[in-house]
Amino acid sequence: MSSEITGADIIVRCLAEEGVEHVFGYPGGAVLYIYDAIFKQDKFQHILVRHEQAAIHAADAYSRSSNKVGVALVTSGPGVTNAITGLATAYMDSIPMVIISGQVPSHAIGQDAFQECDTVGITRPCVKHNFLVKDVKDLALTMKKAFYIASTGRPGPVLVDIPKDITMNMAEYAYPKEIEMRSYKPVDKGHSGQIRKAMQLLLTAERPMIYTGGGVILANAAPELNKLVDKLGFPCTNTLMGLGAYRSTSEQFVGMPGMHGTYEANMAMQHCDVLIAIGARFDDRVIGNPKHFASVPRKIIHIDIDPSSISKRVKVDIPIVGNVKDVLVDMLAQLDAAETKPNATALASWWKQINEWRKKECLKYPASDEVIKPQSVVQKLWEVTKGDAFITSDVGQHQMWAAQYYGFDKPRRWINSGGLGTMGVGLPYAMGVQMANPDATVACVTGEASIQMCIQELATCKQYHLTPKIVLLNNRYLGMVRQWQQIDYGSRYSESYMDSLPDFDKLVEAYGHVGMTITKPSDVEGVLKDAFAMKDRLVFMNFITDRDENVWPMVKAGKGLSEMLLGSEDL
Repeated sequence: MSSEITGADIIVRCLAEEGVEHVFGYPGGAVLYIYDAIFKQDKFQHILVRHEQAAIHAADAYSRSSNKVGVALVTSGPGVTNAITGLATAYMDSIPMVIISGQVPSHAIGQDAFQECDTVGITRPCVKHNFLVKDVKDLALTMKKAFYIASTGRPGPVLVDIPKDITMNMAEYAYPKEIEMRSYKPVDKGHSGQIRKAMQLLLTAERPMIYTGGGVILANAAPELNKLVDKLGFPCTNTLMGLGAYRSTSEQFVGMPGMHGTYEANMAMQHCDVLIAIGARFDDRVIGNPKHFASVPRKIIHIDIDPSSISKRVKVDIPIVGNVKDVLVDMLAQLDAAETKPNATALASWWKQINEWRKKECLKYPASDEVIKPQSVVQKLWEVTKGDAFITSDVGQHQMWAAQYYGFDKPRRWINSGGLGTMGVGLPYAMGVQMANPDATVACVTGEASIQMCIQELATCKQYHLTPKIVLLNNRYLGMVRQWQQIDYGSRYSESYMDSLPDFDKLVEAYGHVGMTITKPSDVEGVLKDAFAMKDRLVFMNFITDRDENVWPMVKAGKGLSEMLLGSEDL
């Protein structure tokens, strides 16, 4: 009796070996053998989305919120091309995922077969790595490599393209326990000498600044970061992707930096004498104009798992390549052993200056009894959820307001598209988060334009009893586009109106959920409380907000961090 099994069964057993519990996908001809094998197993659950883009987004958020490798399954041709936006989104934010794509049979590759595309070629720029499996005997090893590459070093999505005949062919099943790859050896431990130099520099700083990014969260290094910041007594800023890495309720947290960061964070970034960047990449939305940023002399320490990110945009003085968690553990040990302590007098003077900048109250906005202010909705959301929800976001003004006004004290609670800025992610992100954290409170902050890009996923939520609360900040505009058009294009609002919106209440109810429209500021808190009390229903709250509200502060493109617009009076 043969012990060989089909390629499809090999795939299913590999996923089970990796401890996969959920796979997000959409079937098609090239993957039907895999779907048949899924039907016959009980190790993991398949979640049927309504569009392949949503499958990738949901698997992405599943990973972001759980520290597991997200898994998605799509068919060949349009299944793969629909998935590209999700892949690019995950790649830009370094999210560990494995995507299995179907391919036409091996003999038909290159023949313009039905639903054929060059998946390896198309996806190469937006994945960490990809594979085309040419022999069923290589399938198990390839799957092992995919999970290993996706989850180690700087994480990222890895795609495995599998021709249909490979899923039908037979082979012995052998899944390796460990993997060794000659061409891929990520470094975890930082250089002890460089860490020592960094600590010496930090302890002699007069105006120090700690700048952290998503790498801290991806490395599960938030506990070490909080200890380091607390022991040093230095100011700390978290980027958009790093929110929650250092707790926002600490007095040492100065807010988010960058284009829509706080005045105090940006001024401290610009005027510090020693800057330590931890798991951050000096993104253009964080530092503004690199020449302006470099105009103030400062010493820079940069810790990153990816050596190609160091000195890529900003020249640094002390590079440390390594896993952020490992490096911070070593830094804490050296700090405990150090005889030198931070310069208390200089630090007190520096905090005095920072507190002067704080007096600008840059996030203050005019209250209104007549129209709902979007910022107030986010603040009430924070109060009602006690700051303990998972918040997913789409992309636009609502994303920035969520980042500014919802205080995150824990990592992996803020799920948004930072690098690619992908509209449409909010709802599938909420699905992925809830699958990974079934007992958690999940809210999606979105806009009336973004939500319509993947609104069909309300059907997926109904099928799998997913009950996130949707907070729609509806200003009847492509809000961020309108803001830029007002500031940079002479208020010529070219195609930024949303002139024909659906009746969201009826649409949501047609999908089997609860819809509400809110127009009065006095109703905001009560509606939020009612919605979150409905534990077993998806509630879609359509808040009709001030349509002319802008996101402040703002650093315009090409400007430096200290050249902020604090409000419309600065225009």
